Amino acid sequence: MEAPVDGYPAPGTLDDVLGFELLEASPDGCRGRFTVGPPVQQPFGLVHGGAYASFAESLASVTTYLAVAPAGNIAVGQSNHTTFLRPASAGTIHAEGTPLHRGRTSWVWDVRFSDDEGRLCAMTRVAIAVRPQPEPGSAGGAG
Repeated sequence: MEAPVDGYPAPGTLDDVLGFELLEASPDGCRGRFTVGPPVQQPFGLVHGGAYASFAESLASVTTYLAVAPAGNIAVGQSNHTTFLRPASAGTIHAEGTPLHRGRTSWVWDVRFSDDEGRLCAMTRVAIAVRPQPEPGSAGGAG
């Protein structure tokens, strides 16, 4: 079994609580997975749409950040559109992200989610804003 990327997810974060795993992260793509279970399911036992949307944004944000941090930048979600195609209620959800645009101030990613049989369950288009790293002690908020 493939090992997750060290340091992800940060303890106590949403990604940690939901059991998200980052397996690969490079400017050319990213891969991850999560196990279907109560933390990511809605009351009818299906994977909650928010789990797909959250994981897509996390994968794209973390991967973009790793690419832009050496230049003193951060990466934060700007938009997220998820389409649900097939329900999943057991097993593992596998995610694969592909960058469509790698610009100076934004990156755009497509993330595809499949089940253990390779069937497409959901897909997400995520835009990531690239901004200068806030100064220590500043609010760092968008304005």
